[in-house]
Amino acid sequence: MTKPSGSLNATASQNAALQVYLAKRRKEKILDLVLPIFGVVGLLFFWWAVVKGFHVRPFIAPSPLLVATSFARNHAILFGNLLPTAVEAVGGFLIGNLTAIAMAILFVHVKPLRQIFFPVAVMLNSIPVVAKAPILILIMGSGLAPKTTIAAFVCFFPTLVNMLEGLGSVDPQVMELMEILSASKAQVLFKVRFYNSLPYLFSSMRIAASMSVIGAVVGEWIGSTRGIGALILQATYAFDTGLLYSAILMSTLLAGAFFVVITYFEKLTIVWPAEGSH
Repeated sequence: MTKPSGSLNATASQNAALQVYLAKRRKEKILDLVLPIFGVVGLLFFWWAVVKGFHVRPFIAPSPLLVATSFARNHAILFGNLLPTAVEAVGGFLIGNLTAIAMAILFVHVKPLRQIFFPVAVMLNSIPVVAKAPILILIMGSGLAPKTTIAAFVCFFPTLVNMLEGLGSVDPQVMELMEILSASKAQVLFKVRFYNSLPYLFSSMRIAASMSVIGAVVGEWIGSTRGIGALILQATYAFDTGLLYSAILMSTLLAGAFFVVITYFEKLTIVWPAEGSH
């Protein structure tokens, strides 16, 4: 028995729409890959053009080629100093974010604590990182602890603010439904509030991914003989701009890699419904 012509036409129309959608998705993925490359290449070309066009001396601003040469020549030193900075940044990221999440949950359930301690958190966040770093190093010494703590400080406040927003912005009708169902506070927290806060949380964690590297580097400036921050200072005092820019590039790559990892986990964790689905 042959299918009615109407069914064949509907199937053909659906297949055509599917092909159009898949082609659009392929194009978007290609653009997502190609456009950032164009951005980086354009920035490097602009850098090279400014250095060459204005005859900037290498000890002031080296060309991209000189930086690449220095990076290749000093790769062992760069990667040797990358590990301490990465450990400090990751440790600070975990401590800062976990503390912020726990405090946000506490603030949502105990409002007097929020009224008392949230202004304190704002005040502490307003202190510049370069002012916090010497104090922490005087208290904790010059080891791993103060750099990790500085990285945790810079990660803490953005996550605290976003988590408070996410935990508190639940649809009132959903909260009424949970109350009708006699849900416990733990069930409301994990089944409603925390799920609702995930987009806010990952948004802050993407910021914290870069900020944690900045915090670790600043901590190394104040008191350290190892790490990317210490290497930046050493290269500055030696007027080795090739090594200086290579160290800055290394910290940028570390922050970028951290950002990509958080974005990947976000895509695994938050699955949005397909467009047009019901």
